[in-house]
Amino acid sequence: MERSVTISHTGSFAHVLQTFAISLLVSFIGMLIGAMVVPPSMIMLFVVAEVIMLIAAIVIRIRGKNIGYGFLYAFTAISGVTLYPVIMAYGGLLGANVVSGAFFATAAIFGGLAFYAHRSKRDFSFLGGFLFAGTIGLVLMSVISMFVSFGSVMNLVWSMVGILIFSGWVLYDVAQYRDGVASEEVPLAALNIYLDFINLFLYILRFLASIVGLNRD
Repeated sequence: MERSVTISHTGSFAHVLQTFAISLLVSFIGMLIGAMVVPPSMIMLFVVAEVIMLIAAIVIRIRGKNIGYGFLYAFTAISGVTLYPVIMAYGGLLGANVVSGAFFATAAIFGGLAFYAHRSKRDFSFLGGFLFAGTIGLVLMSVISMFVSFGSVMNLVWSMVGILIFSGWVLYDVAQYRDGVASEEVPLAALNIYLDFINLFLYILRFLASIVGLNRD
């Protein structure tokens, strides 16, 4: 009985990774839709929808329930639409090759951290409080940056902190899911890992843009 449960859990973790990979693909399709269909004037509507869905996912989780696959893929598609102008802006600043390199660097870092968290069997639950506080801090910084312009040095420090925090989230989340999750929890687990990956990617891009800003200063 114990062996059959272990096998089922291992399969569930593989299912989480597969669902995460599909989520990335759906996000890419969302980017294509954003490029070809969605006018710039409507992007803010998608940003609002993305924020509302993210808050809804948090509330659903707090209530002890789970999101479905439809919710997950709708969110990642909308996320792709909102990512398109951001990626284009970084592409204009850094160049398409650098943005592509940042994506592959993100994939390498993510893969290395995920592999370590899975194979080492270490308990990273102690990071939870620090990561949550750090994420709140990053959100507050994002809000402040809407009203206050940060210099290149501050942006560099901000981006480095963001990279560290979301690298920590990769370790934390993979360690939480490596022994498996219930089948109904797979979409939420995949959403968490998706957010880890995308935010890590965005902070790496911010880091590279900050270096460019320092060189110009």
